[in-house]
Amino acid sequence: MTEERSAGDAVDQGRVRVAVIEDHPLYRVSVERVLAEADFVELGAVVDSVARFHVHRQPPGSVVLLDLGLPGVAGAAAVLEVCELGHHVLVVSAQAEPEVVLGAIAAGARGFLSKDVDADELLIAIKTVAGGGAYVSAVVAGMIMKDNADRPAVSAEAELSPREEQVLRLVAAGERDVDIALILGIGVRTVRGYLDRIRDKTGERRRPGLVKEAIRRGLMGGTDPRRGRK
Repeated sequence: MTEERSAGDAVDQGRVRVAVIEDHPLYRVSVERVLAEADFVELGAVVDSVARFHVHRQPPGSVVLLDLGLPGVAGAAAVLEVCELGHHVLVVSAQAEPEVVLGAIAAGARGFLSKDVDADELLIAIKTVAGGGAYVSAVVAGMIMKDNADRPAVSAEAELSPREEQVLRLVAAGERDVDIALILGIGVRTVRGYLDRIRDKTGERRRPGLVKEAIRRGLMGGTDPRRGRK
């Protein structure tokens, strides 16, 4: 299969540039085949490491399917490096422990899927991330929710206002305070005021804890079993 389309090729309206960084040959070929058959995908670089990804100069703004167990730069460091190139990272990994998921999202990943995800959900996640949303597969969310349930309960869940939920959702999607302010059309100080209230209500002081809280509350794509949302 062709490893990369020309960076100068125009992408038809409604199509999404997608690249793959995956070091397992069989899985890489399977994902490439799924993407090549998707009408809305413009397939870009398909490589086995972040170093090789740099060589191909994938156009910024692409959705990058990223494994975490890579040779060379790996894990959250790989997420951060690809995000800094201007891409939207969707992690697809066999490593789905809560701390791994939270670390990847804190580094800037817009979504996280386990490797047993089916083709339909993979494509839904790509569309969601390309559209500026965040997506965590039900399997991954379930692991985080179980981890949370295994901890001693401290108090009843405090209800968040609709605006607080918006802010928390954007935090979980990796947005900075200034970006949240721009997206919602409010001041940075106002955003930080909402974050202070969210921290008071949830007891979570740090960004990774807020990400976990957003997943637990079903505020990321595919994470709300209470509403049957995908």
